[in-house]
Amino acid sequence: MNLPSPGVAPAQAAPAEAGLHGRVLDHLGTAICGGELAAGAVLNIDDLVDRYAVSRSVIREVLRVLASMGFIETRRRVGVMIRPADHWNVFDPQVIRWRLASAGRIAQIRSITELRTAVEPHAAWLAAQRVDHDAASELVGLAAKMWAAGKAGDEERFLRLDIEFHQRILAASGNEMFVKLQNLVAEVLIGRHHYHLMPHYPHEQALQLHADVAQSIQRGDGDAARRAMVQIMEHAFDEMSSIWEQGGSAEPTPTTQPGSTFAPQPEPA
Repeated sequence: MNLPSPGVAPAQAAPAEAGLHGRVLDHLGTAICGGELAAGAVLNIDDLVDRYAVSRSVIREVLRVLASMGFIETRRRVGVMIRPADHWNVFDPQVIRWRLASAGRIAQIRSITELRTAVEPHAAWLAAQRVDHDAASELVGLAAKMWAAGKAGDEERFLRLDIEFHQRILAASGNEMFVKLQNLVAEVLIGRHHYHLMPHYPHEQALQLHADVAQSIQRGDGDAARRAMVQIMEHAFDEMSSIWEQGGSAEPTPTTQPGSTFAPQPEPA
């Protein structure tokens, strides 16, 4: 077994995963997601202890977590073996972070975007039927804050508001299955921002579409809310299309396609 180099860029670890356990887990998880530890490779506990200079108890706990995610299994007379990707818990936020940190980040973003396209328009339709007046008003206010942050070019604030906007719609749908996708949506939006996979400045049309979704939900117009959300998802595909066609680069140049969520601002006169 060839263990990955500690120089591999790890995913952004959650605060609770600090210390030795988090370091080893993060490194191995990213290596598995990136294919450096391929399906069928066998992990040796003693090798891992030596490689990471940690105790056997730390390694056992790391392996327990990886097993819970479907990454590994223990076979008699073989040992701890890496499982194929179709066994992974791809909805686990940590797995998503690792996949975004690997060379396969474009495929990860594409698969989540396809899932969002299937779910979020219907979530917006449901929200228009089920949301209460206070929550609907807060959603309209949130869209207005997104507009202000976008116009100001405040990317960090816009990202936080964008995450909250989509999470609130999933929650307002009243569907407990949709609600569980909130963290997934947050991870992909954070990942796109962190890996520079979205351009820098919000496009006015995209800002307007978020306002349209919120106002349609407030009016109880589910069909209009769904149509606007479909357009938001189409913009997300437009933003990524050139990167997908090129096979995905680690640090792509921001797109300037008409109608993308982010577009360059004009030079000052």
